[in-house]
Amino acid sequence: MARGSTPVDEAELERVLRTGPFHLALRTALSARGLALHRVQHRLAQRGVKVGVTSLSYWQQGARRPQRPESLRAVRALEDVLGLPAQALTRLLEPAARPRPERPAARSYRSLVEEACVLERLLAELESPPDGGLHTVCHLEQVRIGARREMRSRDSQHVVRAHRDGVDRYVAIHHGDPGCDPGRVTVRAHENCRLGRVRRHDPSGVLVAELLFDTRLRCGETYVFGYGFEDGTGGTSTEYVRGFSFAGAQYVLQVRFDEAALPVRCVRFSQASAGAPRGGRQELTLAGRHRAVHLVEQAVRPGIVGIAWDWC
Repeated sequence: MARGSTPVDEAELERVLRTGPFHLALRTALSARGLALHRVQHRLAQRGVKVGVTSLSYWQQGARRPQRPESLRAVRALEDVLGLPAQALTRLLEPAARPRPERPAARSYRSLVEEACVLERLLAELESPPDGGLHTVCHLEQVRIGARREMRSRDSQHVVRAHRDGVDRYVAIHHGDPGCDPGRVTVRAHENCRLGRVRRHDPSGVLVAELLFDTRLRCGETYVFGYGFEDGTGGTSTEYVRGFSFAGAQYVLQVRFDEAALPVRCVRFSQASAGAPRGGRQELTLAGRHRAVHLVEQAVRPGIVGIAWDWC
């Protein structure tokens, strides 16, 4: 969300402490207690435990995992700071509890996008199973709206974690606005990946593209890569949405507008599925010279989040 986040209830905290994984349990506990990382660091220091805010951030994002003796001591102190039962977090780090990272609960594409049949067919052409072997740790996305009120482009910086061995690619999905011509949409592979096969479905405006990694990931490994789409072929754009099959990721979306086409109102929203009613509405303020609005989701749930805007 752009302004704060919804408190986590105790039932949700108990569930994630029981099921893990560690990074999601830590992030949920921090949210439930309403503690910022610098406050947690201060309280740890009062107990004689020194740990950096950067390390705490990496732990809650799943980018790193506490393993050294001093890090495990810090985790035990975290349980005290966060008012958790003894061993609530440390047991999630025990070898017996983590032979393989748990695969997060998934929701099918059918509930996330209205063009599910088209998408499933395109994925089948790429021989990409519904479970691509990856789930998102962190996703930063920027969408640019042009002077004709069209979606000009979108760029992503993506951090993923493998939940099985041998994963060496990610399939990116682009769904243009009405009137989009997928044949004229350009896919760009940025850092740490290269473009593989691309499949398009012109009537629906859907495009899927393989992004090939430079290595095969082992289960539990993370990977950072970037990619983008140049569009500009569709009609008037009024919203941007992102569907999530897995829970727990951090997601940041920024929509930037051309100075010649500024909306009069922008709203953040969420949906359980493509056909479900929209909720979680929150008005967003358009930043002056940057001409942009954004949302931040610290721990997404399966479903859809997005930003919509009115032109007049």
